[in-house]
Amino acid sequence: MSGGSTGRPDAARDPWRVLVNVAQIPDTGLHREIVADEATRKAIAEVGELREVVSARAAFDLQPKRDGSCHVTGRVWARVGQTCVVTLDPIENEIDEPIDVLFAPPEQIPEMADLVDDEQGDEETPDPPEPIVGGFIDIGRLATDALFLGVDPYPRKADAVFEQEVEAPDPENHPFAALKALKEKADGKKPKGS
Repeated sequence: MSGGSTGRPDAARDPWRVLVNVAQIPDTGLHREIVADEATRKAIAEVGELREVVSARAAFDLQPKRDGSCHVTGRVWARVGQTCVVTLDPIENEIDEPIDVLFAPPEQIPEMADLVDDEQGDEETPDPPEPIVGGFIDIGRLATDALFLGVDPYPRKADAVFEQEVEAPDPENHPFAALKALKEKADGKKPKGS
């Protein structure tokens, strides 16, 4: 199933909006696949300061819980155009990011966040749940956030090597060059024969 632009009240902040009504998710769960259309990809590129977003798609499994929360797992795949930080040539990078987020009604979040804070151990501490806003989960925004997490902040071509230009030192350019110039100037003004 494709999802593109479904109501964009704030496209600058959320360029890819695909809302899922939590009340309509069956007890057995819901599988959704979304694909960003051209306008959405352009908006994502602008917000993410990317040269372009060639493609972006995501797949989600939403599983409701008895306490009103919803566990969302999935993956986002994208191909983004960036600029090599070494050569400044245009390049494309693949993104493949996993998604694993718990959503909960806003009134449950403080209590659930306290439980997360109380957990101590060697394992990675889970993130507190995200809010279910107005009964909806925005899987488009979730996909966008995951896509941005997968963007390489310092993209470089596979064969790009940074080579700093090495210049031969100028014999006249050293810390004491100014003193030498002053001395030569002073020497030039000395009377002959002194």
